[in-house]
Amino acid sequence: MVTIEYSKEKIYEILEQVKDPEIPVLSVIDMGIIRDVQEIEGKIVVSITPTYSGCPAMNMIAANIKIHLAAAGYFQVDIKEVLSPAWTTDWMTEEGKRKLKEFGIAPPVRGGAENNVLFAEPTPVPCPRCESANTELVSQFGSTACKAMYKCLDCLEPFDYFKCH
Repeated sequence: MVTIEYSKEKIYEILEQVKDPEIPVLSVIDMGIIRDVQEIEGKIVVSITPTYSGCPAMNMIAANIKIHLAAAGYFQVDIKEVLSPAWTTDWMTEEGKRKLKEFGIAPPVRGGAENNVLFAEPTPVPCPRCESANTELVSQFGSTACKAMYKCLDCLEPFDYFKCH
């Protein structure tokens, strides 16, 4: 087995190829779930934070990280799950939010309906297809637990909204 020299930059390039299994247009870098990459005693340690507690995609993400790194010659890899501080949609890249919108999922909006606005109107969630703010919440739960279902009242298309955390 050939030992490959540790390069944090190279590992981040590889991680850019690891896709979220629930939203395949986003990488784990786009999602902001990669907390750190270190070399510790000859092993690559990738620290990840789940988008929410109990997220079923995390086991697949961990396996895919190991597969991609092994394909690049990094065979000694540990995945460390970091729960605190909790993941937030603020950690998503702007590129990731753009990719979500192009895929037909409205990216997170601060002050959205899921934030339980008490004394003000919630910030509208724009339709990812026609960009109208004339939308309504259909269900707090969409195709996955991290998304809500909306409907555009102008183009009449339903769409998922990636909820703020």
